[in-house]
Amino acid sequence: MVETSPNNFTNLSNKYAAYKAGVKLKILCLLPVTLFAYFCFKRMTMQKLTLVFIFLLSFFTPRSQSVPRPKLVVGIVVDQMRWDYLYRYYDRYSATGGFKRLISQGFSCDNTFIPYAPTVTACGHATIYTGSVPAINGITGNFWYDNIAGKTVYCTEDTLVTTVGSNTSAGMQSPRNLFVNTIGDELRLASNFKGKVVGVALKDRGSILPAGHSANAAYWYDPITGDWITSSFYMTDLPKWVKDLNARKLPDEYYRQGWKTLYPIDTYVQSTPDENNYEGKPYGADAKKFPYDFAKFAGTNYGVLTSTPYGNSFTMEMAKAAVNNEQLGSDAITDLLAVSLSSTDYVGHAFGPNSIEAEDIFLRLDKEMGDFLDFLDTKVGKDQYTVFLSADHGAAHVPQFVKDHKMPGGVVNPDNLINNLNAVLKDKFNKTGLVLDISNYQVQLNTRLLESASKMQEVKDFIIGYIVKQPGIARAFDMAAVQTTPLEPTIRKMINNGYFPSRCGQIQLIFQPQYIEGFLTGGTTHGLWNPYDSHIPLIFYGWGIKQGKTNRTTYMTDITATLAAMLHIQMPNGCVGEVITEVMK
Repeated sequence: MVETSPNNFTNLSNKYAAYKAGVKLKILCLLPVTLFAYFCFKRMTMQKLTLVFIFLLSFFTPRSQSVPRPKLVVGIVVDQMRWDYLYRYYDRYSATGGFKRLISQGFSCDNTFIPYAPTVTACGHATIYTGSVPAINGITGNFWYDNIAGKTVYCTEDTLVTTVGSNTSAGMQSPRNLFVNTIGDELRLASNFKGKVVGVALKDRGSILPAGHSANAAYWYDPITGDWITSSFYMTDLPKWVKDLNARKLPDEYYRQGWKTLYPIDTYVQSTPDENNYEGKPYGADAKKFPYDFAKFAGTNYGVLTSTPYGNSFTMEMAKAAVNNEQLGSDAITDLLAVSLSSTDYVGHAFGPNSIEAEDIFLRLDKEMGDFLDFLDTKVGKDQYTVFLSADHGAAHVPQFVKDHKMPGGVVNPDNLINNLNAVLKDKFNKTGLVLDISNYQVQLNTRLLESASKMQEVKDFIIGYIVKQPGIARAFDMAAVQTTPLEPTIRKMINNGYFPSRCGQIQLIFQPQYIEGFLTGGTTHGLWNPYDSHIPLIFYGWGIKQGKTNRTTYMTDITATLAAMLHIQMPNGCVGEVITEVMK
């Protein structure tokens, strides 16, 4: 028997009193309804009584509340956008443009970093939309050497599919090399595949990896034909609206405009003077400075478009066409549009972060972003969509630029290093071609030439001893010993997060700050752990977003985790990010 205390009697009495009060309240509430029904019964026909009954039933039946979600999520990745571009050009951005609007009305995470190396395009796009890292998602570079297949692989190559939209091989691409799913895949799953997901970018990897496996479509640019294309992974024929856009031959129109600065050239005080000998020449050896004449490329060379501001213009036109024709954001089921703006990367590589070309392309992009947000306000509805803006990586300063200003920097040429290594290795071990490649800042050995593990270790030790003596090399170490190699913890974590064994080399290289790979004749590149490569912008804007900013450290992997929380859907299956709670209302 349960012992009952005086306190228990008091509690029971209180509960009984509350119960009686509740019953009385219900009777009082029902009394007017009962009287109303009685008079209706006396005065109304059966048809009218039925209507009254339906009304009363609907009034008293609890209404189910749908989960609040935006109509459309738009991801905008600006290829090679260093974080400091948000503020370096802030005074020059238009009040009606995109960047100031996103910063002032959205939420900016000003201390967002990439948590892995190498910091390159494919890895960045895969990580943003999966919330995972290369060690999980398998996208370890734009290219990698596959240790199992024994060959170099492009990140989205797929020989099982065919090009749709042109007769070239540019469409033989798919997301099959991506081992995990994306936020778009999870959105499709959560809506029982009713929500639409579309990717748009000049670069195939900038469209395919964000769109994911179950996307309705991913479109990219064929530099041979100047058209938007896709692959048979997604469809067997281009939609009519894509064919119509291609038929307009907008690249030829852009070429006829040429490229002159948006504002008087003497106002570009944040940049170096025009024409420097350390800049690349993507428009030909004679095209050294503004204004650039592109008319000669019309109808003959559509690849040049990617290295002009008009590559972004063409991408924005395609993004708007996708919203209009695929009816993205037109109903209560959330859709996702993944847009990557690739031309900033091509221009950045050729001219560097301190060039007038880099400044001008961002001033132009600012205006196009503002126009795109206005379009979304009209088409989808203001505060009915959510936008995030980020970047896949940053970029180093041009080495000669920093040298001119008495700061350290330089170039490491992987091709020279491979040739020199193979020469000394042949003398030492009597083996030809022991080093297959140096890519993604890793040495790839021809392991098939090494008979035993002990011989493998001997070769690796010899290579490490040779490389650490070369200019610009800060560290070289065996990836099998990464946990015991003296490294700064952040760098160790980034190296680990970028390592997928079958798709990585055996020896890791770390360059000294401001040293870059020297494949390029002028310009710059990216790919290392340093803040100039790994510090990226991250701004959320629109539906469900607070206004403000945070300076606490956040990571690229947090983007998808935050979106999943906002949308009340499952995180992608490789996500390791954390929700940025400050962002959400």
